[in-house]
Amino acid sequence: MPKSIFWRAFLIIILPIVIMQMVVAWFFFNAHWARVTSNLSDSVAADVAVATQLFKENPTDENAQKLDALLRPDMELSVVLRPEDTLPTSTRTSFFSNLDKTLRNSLTEAVDAPFWFDTTRYPNHIDIRVQVDEGVLRFIAARERVFAPTGYVFIFWLITATVVLSLISILFIRRQSEPIKELADAAAAFGKGQDISGFKPRGASEVRMAGQSFLKMRRRIRRHLEQRTLMLAGVSHDLRTPLTRLKLQLAMQDDTEDTRAARRDVDEMEAMLTGYLDFARGMGKEKPETIKLSGFISQAVRGREIDVREFEDRDISIRPLMLKRCLQNLISNALKYGQTCVLSIEEADGFLYIAIDDDGPGIPPSQRQNAFKAFQRLDEARNQNTEGVGLGLSISQDIAQLHGGTILLSDSDLGGLKATLRLPL
Repeated sequence: MPKSIFWRAFLIIILPIVIMQMVVAWFFFNAHWARVTSNLSDSVAADVAVATQLFKENPTDENAQKLDALLRPDMELSVVLRPEDTLPTSTRTSFFSNLDKTLRNSLTEAVDAPFWFDTTRYPNHIDIRVQVDEGVLRFIAARERVFAPTGYVFIFWLITATVVLSLISILFIRRQSEPIKELADAAAAFGKGQDISGFKPRGASEVRMAGQSFLKMRRRIRRHLEQRTLMLAGVSHDLRTPLTRLKLQLAMQDDTEDTRAARRDVDEMEAMLTGYLDFARGMGKEKPETIKLSGFISQAVRGREIDVREFEDRDISIRPLMLKRCLQNLISNALKYGQTCVLSIEEADGFLYIAIDDDGPGIPPSQRQNAFKAFQRLDEARNQNTEGVGLGLSISQDIAQLHGGTILLSDSDLGGLKATLRLPL
């Protein structure tokens, strides 16, 4: 079965029509048209047999002319004597072989002498020849006297009806499948954080219900994200004030070991608070922009000791600031745990792959899924941002999914970890 709903619905409608037409055509040709054609062929064969017998009773050219004058006006059958002629040896078969078969059976039963016929040479006539002692009697019969012409008309209307019904079905199914495709496109765009304000549910009632449910779900998700951001922003604001007072008080204290330890604790608390806020913001409000890939990569790796392999430049539609942070998190992890870091870019199957390889200790395959969990630290830690909050890969994965992509972790050719950012083109 085809995978698209358009072609599945098309088959559901067209297959019964085609099967019905084939069954009707089979019954028509076998039960009606074949019987009518057989009766017509028997009639013509009987006339040929009678004319041949009358000619044998008086085998002269004058008698052949009298028979032609007798048969041509009323029976649409002409007779000509070809003295000392013989029957042709070559034969040509009609497209409808059953026509030739029916006529051959009728002539075999009615005519005692050798015969030959051709149903293909003339469009409106049938050429029948009978061998006699004096030569060959050539009969030219009207085609409608031998075959029922309604068969061709029936086939024409059968094919025409099938084509017309198929075209109507295609137009109908396309109108039904378009709203489903629009809903799927809107869902994909929403998953990438794009604006879908122009989406309006339409189509069948079930499709409209699905579209309305999708819009309600979208509003609930956006409301949840806004509430989460506001809550964390409020918490961050409230906590930053006492942290600032602590930093001022510590700055006025003597520079002792205890004071330095307290300052480090305060700095770590502030870094953790910043990480929590960044994670809570999630999708953010940055709008997608179309920029050059080369310019984006240059900004992301600026000031980093990383080897960037050559790649083909192109335009990409992204949220530059968010995706820059995603890529910088991956680069920071690679530089933190490895001595060598290589960035490579390629395109395949409609996706853009930005890979960061390092020669660090790597992450065991069994723990790679856990590396993306929020606040998760691994024993041989890589799932940490610069401040060590444990949100680097979580935030990066959120940003990648916001763009409709993902982050893949695998073994690097350098011996460490390979983090690949996959984005749809």
